[in-house]
Amino acid sequence: MAERKATVASRVGLHARPASIFAEAAGEIPLEVTIAMEGEPADEAMDASSILSLMSLGASHGDVVVLRAEGDGADSALESLARIIETDHDAE
Repeated sequence: MAERKATVASRVGLHARPASIFAEAAGEIPLEVTIAMEGEPADEAMDASSILSLMSLGASHGDVVVLRAEGDGADSALESLARIIETDHDAE
């Protein structure tokens, strides 16, 4: 299983617009991708393509999340998704 940590860059955290952008990108990946707060057990990870799951995660600016996926292309998929999290989509 591939794993990638990412730091939430959006000043509003993983909420509304950033969550929507991330969920859409995760939904386009033909792998099951999960997300969890750093330090949480893997079995508590949530579906990364669900905007409701992302918003209920409660990730704030500066928090570290862990992305996981398994299968062909998992590493590159997680790298792509991590770049989304590490970009402040609410910057003016």
